[in-house]
Parts: sequence; structure tokens; C-alpha cells
Amino acid sequence: MYRLTVIPGDGIGPEVMEAALYILEVSEIDFSYETAHAGNECFKRTGSTIPDETISTSKKSDATLFGAVTTVPGQKSGIITLRKELDLYVNLRPVKSYEGTPFLFEGLDFVIVRENTEGLYSGVEKYTDDGAEAVRVVTRGACERICKFAFEYARKNMRKKVTAVHKANVLKKTDGIFKDTFYEVAHEYNDIRSEDFYVDATAMYLITKPQNFDVMVTTNLFGDILSDEGAGLVGGLGLIPSANIGDKNGLFEPVHGSAPDIAGKGIANPSAMILSMCMMLKYLGEVEESQKLEKALTKVLRDGKVVTPDLGGVASTMEMAEQVKTIFEGL
Repeated sequence: MYRLTVIPGDGIGPEVMEAALYILEVSEIDFSYETAHAGNECFKRTGSTIPDETISTSKKSDATLFGAVTTVPGQKSGIITLRKELDLYVNLRPVKSYEGTPFLFEGLDFVIVRENTEGLYSGVEKYTDDGAEAVRVVTRGACERICKFAFEYARKNMRKKVTAVHKANVLKKTDGIFKDTFYEVAHEYNDIRSEDFYVDATAMYLITKPQNFDVMVTTNLFGDILSDEGAGLVGGLGLIPSANIGDKNGLFEPVHGSAPDIAGKGIANPSAMILSMCMMLKYLGEVEESQKLEKALTKVLRDGKVVTPDLGGVASTMEMAEQVKTIFEGL
């Protein structure tokens, strides 16, 4: 039996989490889960956006499912803290176009591997007399392990190319280390093509020829921005899942955030949460169940009859989840 930690969070987080767990109930795997708390509502109740017991519970689990949180200025980010505490150094974000969704390019299927612990998201900031300063932390060790993960992922998933994204022409030291380390690692993987682009050029190529990408590896901030751009190519954030992976733990979450403007209306698109659960099942080694669940969701998206308003339908979150569950159960 798998032991899961479930963190619903804020906004639409609890709504999409309810939909995902409702579907998971009919899977062929045995699991139990413990609900933990994080986010702004948690802060109001406990004075902390990420209590110690939430971190402890996640560390002991086989995997963690995370909904979404609202982070108010001045508060510690619950999700960033959890990633650091669990040393989840990989943020894996697939970008895939599904038939029946409002994608801009048909047949896209690439993955962004984002370093998850360093860069400008290290949180090393201070005020100065005239403004503020932020320190961009880049280490060879972190660069090496994220690049190795990218190449290993490519090899295991029959991908043919890994593209490094950086700005070494301007950030000569920090991104210089990243670029140099990437090619040092690439020498160990002669069966996989390697290339690199500046981040601004990559942003353009994502719009003009995104089909040329396969696996992309980059630093924290660049990966965050490019993955949202990728979401725009395939129908929006409601269709983008993510995995946060370390050597001992895995956390899986939709990219879309807490969306407070639609919270409580029951119309949140559960697709990204469901796809995040697919990634979790694959991480746990339940590949067949993961494929079945994605197949069920793909059919619902393709049919377009029971989908949420952002996908052109009139269904509620749970109505769409019910449709996915019915198909999943029948596969």
C-alpha cells in the first residue's frame, strides 16, 4: 500500500484535489493518504504557511499530491520551502497538446527540466539605500545533477535530444558554470543529441518552431517562465502538470496556482491535477495505471462534451471528474 500526503491548499486547490482523489479511488493500486496543510489559509489558522508537521509527513510519504497555495507578500512561500526541505531539485513540466483543447500547435510533446533549488529563487535578498539586491546562486553540484537527470530522463523515455537554456553571454559566471557543466555531462551520453540556446532565443523558438524541442534543461527562473510560455502553446495552465523530484521524495502539483477569482465556483479545470497524478503514478512505478488514467482524460478532452468552461464546455469540476472516472474504470 502506498502512503500519500495530500495538501489541498488554497483557492481551487481543494476543488481539483477532491476531483483527483475521487478518480484515484477506482484505480487498481492500494493507497492511504494523510491530509496536511500549507498556504495562506493555513497561515491564518496556525501562523505558518508550512507547518513542521506538513514537512515531516511529506518526508515519510511515498509521494505528495499538492493542490495550490496563495502566497501573500511578506509570507514565506509554502511550496518553495517544501521543495527545499525535501531537496526536490528537479521540477519536471511536460508540455503536450491534446486533441480537443485550444492548442496553438498540434502534436507538441516536449518536457522542461527546471533546476528547483537555486538561481534567483534562492531567496537571498536585501534592501539597499537605493533599492534592493538579489543574489543569484548557481553551484556546479546542482548544475551537474539537474543536467544528469535531464539526460537520464531522455534516455529512459526514448527522447533524442536535450537542449540547455541559459544566458551565458551576459551572466558569464553563473550561467557560464551551467553551460560548461551541461556539456561535461553531455559527453557521458553520446547516444543523445545536445545543444544550447540563449533564453531569449528559446522564447522566440517556442513560438516559431516549438516542435523542434524534446527535453529542455535550464535554471530555476528561466524554467518557470518558459514552462508558462509552453502552457500557452497547448491551451493554458489548466493543462500543465508538474513533478518535483529528489533522491528520496516526489511531490506532484498542477502549475496553475490557486486561481482565487474562480475559487468556490466549481468550474476549475481538473486536468492539470489529474495529469500530475499520472506523473505520480509513473514515479511510483505504476506505469500501466498512469497510462490508463491519461488515456481516460485524453478521451474526455477529445470528445469535448463534459469539460469545464475554460475548455469550451459547461461542466463543473466534479462532473468532468466523474466522466474521467467512468472511462478510467472501464479501461
